Amino acid sequence: MNQKPYRNRFALLRHAQTHWNVAKRIQGQRDSSLTENGKRQALIFTEKIQSLRFNAILCSDLGRTLQTARIINAKLKLPLACDERLREQDWGGWSGKTLTSIWKEEEENIAYQVEAGWDFCPPQGESRWKVFQRGCQALKSWSIASKYNRTLVVTHEGVIKCLIYGLSGRKFLPHEPSLIKSNHLHWVICDGSNLFIEKINAQNMGQDTVP
Repeated sequence: MNQKPYRNRFALLRHAQTHWNVAKRIQGQRDSSLTENGKRQALIFTEKIQSLRFNAILCSDLGRTLQTARIINAKLKLPLACDERLREQDWGGWSGKTLTSIWKEEEENIAYQVEAGWDFCPPQGESRWKVFQRGCQALKSWSIASKYNRTLVVTHEGVIKCLIYGLSGRKFLPHEPSLIKSNHLHWVICDGSNLFIEKINAQNMGQDTVP
């Protein structure tokens, strides 16, 4: 008798506000801790999602996502796991800089990158396409190996955009209208070996404190 494909619902949530968010610095895979405002934001997240009946939390292994997940989990007390494949896009040599400074220093290169769509790749960094691939692998692996079927995923804006845009068939070009509202929860389903969008911008997570 063939076993039916395992089904898992994932709610994608961006981490709370960090010091580099406030300074408008690109974090990539470098890290910055949550601000006091960010810690309060994570508590608001907790109140918003208590009724959603999650049975596990999966997060990026970077400090800002893990800190957000732990604040949430202090109340929910769920099994919590990390996966490095859910890390933010690696911005390489642009990490730690502001977009304003990059435009001043490398105007020609960044203008090219903005038009590159899925091939957008900072110097010594990684492409959006690679982020999409590893993000999908992380969710599919969790679906196969985990017994939990309703999972909160605390990750990064770049990862969420790549997953939603990739599953939506977007080309990631600047003329395309934005799909994602800031500070919202998004639902993705894994059914067997495939991922599907269930609902984008499914829930407003409270006051938007992340620039």
